[in-house]
Amino acid sequence: MARVGIVGFRGYSGSELVRLLARHPHVETVLLDHRSDAPAAPAPLGAKQLAKASATGESVKAGKIGLIFLATPAEVSMELAPVMLAAGARVIDLSGAFRLGDIATYSRWYRETHTAEGLLAEATYGLPELCREGIPGARLIANPGCYPTAANLALQPLIAAGVIDRSAGIVCDAKSGVSGAGRGPRLDTSFCEVTENFSAYAVLDHRHVPEILMVSGIAEAELSFTAQLLPIHRGILETIYFRARSVSKASDLVDIFAKRYKNEPFVRVYADAVPNLHGVDRTNFCDLGVRFDPASGRAVVVSAIDNLVKGAAGQAIQNMNLMLGFPETEALL
Repeated sequence: MARVGIVGFRGYSGSELVRLLARHPHVETVLLDHRSDAPAAPAPLGAKQLAKASATGESVKAGKIGLIFLATPAEVSMELAPVMLAAGARVIDLSGAFRLGDIATYSRWYRETHTAEGLLAEATYGLPELCREGIPGARLIANPGCYPTAANLALQPLIAAGVIDRSAGIVCDAKSGVSGAGRGPRLDTSFCEVTENFSAYAVLDHRHVPEILMVSGIAEAELSFTAQLLPIHRGILETIYFRARSVSKASDLVDIFAKRYKNEPFVRVYADAVPNLHGVDRTNFCDLGVRFDPASGRAVVVSAIDNLVKGAAGQAIQNMNLMLGFPETEALL
């Protein structure tokens, strides 16, 4: 059994980690408290019988914990990642702290000071379907953001195949459930603000944009990305618009996806349907569907994921399985 720790297990993504790891046959989970006031707060359902310890290097060494999930805000991840690594544990960070490769890009998009700059260059971006090669041997994994996961799985194969007319621009219309904003209390995500409402936010400066650019290999001027808040608990649906070239029918685009993802267990490509959120709820799947108008060259790809699973905890476990040599689908299918 591999002993793994979860810091931030009371948050939405952390609770999802607890739920999914409970069915993993090769893992023993330890709940790691970071805050001094945390022991008085309830643990997530299903966690009563799990071991608990403090999130310190001493506890990690004493408990022989080999891998740590940081389901924490970026500033906490910057504080804890160096400590956990120094204690000999490998780290999968679910925040945005280590996703971008340089301090200037991080400072521009996050508008915060990075306090663990030395780890930015070491971190491996953990989107297995597109970045698998570096994951098994990594010490530090930057788990991708939820919006970029859905966007990059849709865009990167098409960009690589050269079938998007990038001069015409790409529009990504992205909608997320409220759990993507985290569990911390905020006025704009409170019930009365969200219910029976629908709103755009972080227009033109969403911090997930550079991840899409970095992985898909497109320029900032080529992408228009808008995030919108759905009055639902979970799920992300992105509708991506572009002008296609060198294709004559929708099946040409479907074939590109089918070839790229033929050996990927968590990407499902639909030839005759477009995805919806019910289809991916509480799963680690990304569902892709395509529409194309040959007369105008207009193309639409719809990408759907569960933001707490493929967009967070599920993808983190997928990375853990690759790092520890377990079947990639363990606890996820």
